[in-house]
Amino acid sequence: MPLLTIITITFNAERYLRRTLESVKKALAEIENPDSVEYLLIDGNSTDQTLAIATMYGELITRIVSEPDKGLYDAMNKGQSLASGRYLWFLNAGDEIFERRTLHNLLKALNGGADIYYSDAMFVREDGSEVGLRSVFSAHLLPQNLTWKDFSLGMKVCHQAFIAKKSIAPTYLTDNLSADIDWEINCLKNSNNTQYLNRPLCRYLLGGLSVTNHRKSLMGRFTVLRKHFGLLPTLLNHIRIFWRGFIFARRNGKYW
Repeated sequence: MPLLTIITITFNAERYLRRTLESVKKALAEIENPDSVEYLLIDGNSTDQTLAIATMYGELITRIVSEPDKGLYDAMNKGQSLASGRYLWFLNAGDEIFERRTLHNLLKALNGGADIYYSDAMFVREDGSEVGLRSVFSAHLLPQNLTWKDFSLGMKVCHQAFIAKKSIAPTYLTDNLSADIDWEINCLKNSNNTQYLNRPLCRYLLGGLSVTNHRKSLMGRFTVLRKHFGLLPTLLNHIRIFWRGFIFARRNGKYW
């Protein structure tokens, strides 16, 4: 059994996929046992050059699945069900492993056997230039003793910097653009041992589904938080969320 399964979801991702695959290729070159990592690419039946690009990196991709799906989180569920690794790491098209030695160091940490490992994420622009760490350049401070209750004000940990055992991971909601928040909360509720890593795991490409569908994403977030925290606390917390965002934006500018 591989120790880790990395899952990349794609749909017409020819513009961004190569940067992700290059980062995985460089990281895999730094580990002693390549068989300890499984790499799945789950594609939504792309009509551009996504699959042609993926085929060029066939030596590092364990399995490519390309077929119609019901959206991002349906594809994530498919990847999760196919994964044979003990741990799951979702790294989508455009995102990158932070640096060459990140995977090497991560595998050493995973041998510790915790249920969840998480870290900060580096925000980057499309040209690759760094914006800064998510915990600094957004209003989401990153606690070093994370629990599910830390999500009362929204997404506390970037999804690409959150690694969970498959055995504790639930399926994703498929009708909610904030399904990643729900998934992380449920993972944390199932975790007996959650470990903070003091080095970033990923470079997160600014943009994405939740930004291009911002209003729908916010409604989805409210639904998820109400489910876990109750209606009244969620209403009050959203007042705090909007006020916090307003103050942060006034001081630092828009960050999404």
